[in-house]
Amino acid sequence: MRGKLISTIAVAFWLGLVAPRDATAQAVPARNTCVSCHTEAGDELAVPVKMMADDIHARRGLSCANCHGGDPNDDDVDRSMDPRKGFVGKPGSKQVSSFCGKCHSNPITMKRFNPGLRVDQEAEFATSIHGKRVASGDTKAATCISCHSAHGVRAVKDPNAPVYPTRVADTCARCHSNSDTMKAYGIPADQVQKYQNSIHAETLLKKNDLSAPTCNDCHGNHGAAPPSTTSVANICGTCHIRQAELFSKSTHKSTFEAMSLSDCVVCHGNHEIKRPTDEMVGTGSQAVCLTCHSPGETGFQAAEAMHQGLTALNARIAEADEVLGRAAHAGMEVSKARFELQDARDSLVNARVVVHSFAPGEVEKAVSPGMEVSDKAYQAGLNALDELLFRRKGLAVSLVVIALAAFSIYLKIRQIERGT
Repeated sequence: MRGKLISTIAVAFWLGLVAPRDATAQAVPARNTCVSCHTEAGDELAVPVKMMADDIHARRGLSCANCHGGDPNDDDVDRSMDPRKGFVGKPGSKQVSSFCGKCHSNPITMKRFNPGLRVDQEAEFATSIHGKRVASGDTKAATCISCHSAHGVRAVKDPNAPVYPTRVADTCARCHSNSDTMKAYGIPADQVQKYQNSIHAETLLKKNDLSAPTCNDCHGNHGAAPPSTTSVANICGTCHIRQAELFSKSTHKSTFEAMSLSDCVVCHGNHEIKRPTDEMVGTGSQAVCLTCHSPGETGFQAAEAMHQGLTALNARIAEADEVLGRAAHAGMEVSKARFELQDARDSLVNARVVVHSFAPGEVEKAVSPGMEVSDKAYQAGLNALDELLFRRKGLAVSLVVIALAAFSIYLKIRQIERGT
């Protein structure tokens, strides 16, 4: 019994700060009945009490009453949970955002605990597709606790938080990968699965590059909403700035708008975005250009011209790299040429970006500098190999001359020996 009492007091110590409804912390009470009663009773609320041990709010000195109200100093059940003392039990779906907003929408309160945290999340949530459905009475729509949890809330920067970048997709999947839940909304349940096969997921989850996008980077978080056809390029352009600029000036921009097509999605897709290849451009079997363009059309010819420019430069770089590699392996000094060949690779990368202008002439301008550098590097490799051959021939001639000289000396010595 004594051990249990000590345990209860210990829990009460870290979870015991009481505050009025604006969550302003006060002195630690001698006894927190919220913690002690539910811990001792072992009821269904004992689990939330235990989960609070790792909660970011508890670590900042907040306790049960800061959210639920009531009087944690009173041992009487009815008085401690008296609604007249501000007690609120489990809030309904419609009340969750305002329940969290008591603090998170209060600038004064947030400046005390986390000055850098935004205070417009509640208002932004109201504009989201989730918030609108909640307001309409949809109890299945996501609220704050659906993503952050209710108890055991972790800081966003905590790798174990459900809203940490590498965990966001799994958090969204709780609802969006549930076919029964999504069926009611007419939404596919395979978005997360497709995302996990994308280049974005590979970069984020396998390479641990936290700058790679996940669900909320494109859809938003508190103000989550599906992007419209007119906003897709702006969303993608947040990261792919130059591609977006080139596309906005291209003929495809106005054409796609007239046809109500979602810009980048037409060629790249949305959730299952693959690593782009040169084969996506052109008239081959893997070219996305064939989705719209047929043989004989100007667009078909433009696609073929752009593809030829990319493949020609790529092939020339490979040839130059191969001949320089052979020269270097043979011991020839070609480090300068190999270093300069990187400029050709940069030109290739640039040309692949310029493709978004959908103008063969612009792609050719981007390819040309790379071809010049590659040709120069290739020639440097050939010159190095020619010099290597010349050196070997010279060495062979030198060895023959030395051998003849040695043999002559040998004969001369024998002649002298016979004369004596």
